[in-house]
Amino acid sequence: MSLDMNGFLSDVKRAAVEAVKADKPFAFVFGRVTNTTPLKIRVDQKLELTEAQLILTNAVRNFTVEIDDEPKSVCLELEAGEQVLLIRTDGGQKYIVLDRAEAPT
Repeated sequence: MSLDMNGFLSDVKRAAVEAVKADKPFAFVFGRVTNTTPLKIRVDQKLELTEAQLILTNAVRNFTVEIDDEPKSVCLELEAGEQVLLIRTDGGQKYIVLDRAEAPT
């Protein structure tokens, strides 16, 4: 292996060790939409997330696409009561809302 490859592997190992040592590494969690304007999602009895903490994917928000040079609206906005799958990131400071989901029973 070249010295550059050894350095790269060392960096990857260090990043993996730091991720494991982190207080709250990323995790998948379920939540339920409690309000739409402003958006709020309850993860458990003690934690309700606000818009500032949420990152929405196209699967759960309205957006516009161009089809045959014409803008078309795609309305996928979340509704109160829907269950969603999220990824906790940033030590629990931000959550990515991936999609609607059904929690395992």
